Amino acid sequence: MNAAKRHEIFSRLRAANPSPKTELEYSTPFELLISVLLSAQATDVGVNKATRRLYPVANTPQAMLELGLDELTDHIKTIGLYKTKAKNVLATCRILIDKHGGEVPRTREELVELPGVGRKTANVVLNTAFGEVAMAVDTHIFRVSNRTGIAPGKNVDVVEEKLMKFVPKEFLLDAHHWLILHGRYTCVARKPQCWNCMIADLCEFKAKTPAPPTA
Repeated sequence: MNAAKRHEIFSRLRAANPSPKTELEYSTPFELLISVLLSAQATDVGVNKATRRLYPVANTPQAMLELGLDELTDHIKTIGLYKTKAKNVLATCRILIDKHGGEVPRTREELVELPGVGRKTANVVLNTAFGEVAMAVDTHIFRVSNRTGIAPGKNVDVVEEKLMKFVPKEFLLDAHHWLILHGRYTCVARKPQCWNCMIADLCEFKAKTPAPPTA
């Protein structure tokens, strides 16, 4: 895909959604960190349902630790892998207090040292909480990048590297939100809604889905 196509794709995505936001509900960097940690193999909708009950009770590292494992587990038991996630959340809270004064660190290196926090989670926090250019490649971004031809790659690291290189600079800050939302609602995994896609004429996907028959 050439640079002009990429520029037009992101121009259209920006025109349709000038200020894209994560669908996770949060009010502080700590809440965002915990929500992203909980969102692995879970939906944002499911995470939000749990955190709406959790954050009014505990939304700081200290309050989370005081809540304890049993109560925390009870609050997030509707989320997949909740037992492991509860342990990771408490271990993360302990490190935040002991090493970072209770604050969420602002470097990728420090973030990925937290239990349950990988590169993708760190990139979400850096981008969404702190306004830094970072590309959090999840399953949606990986699919859209490969399917459209924006940044094809065999693994998430290659796709991240290509997106950082090929996405025009004016779009880099918000690009990951646009791509996630596009993959979540239009360029879906099984049957992409190509007939209802604002970038279909620019997309290099060869097996575009035809419009469903009208009644």
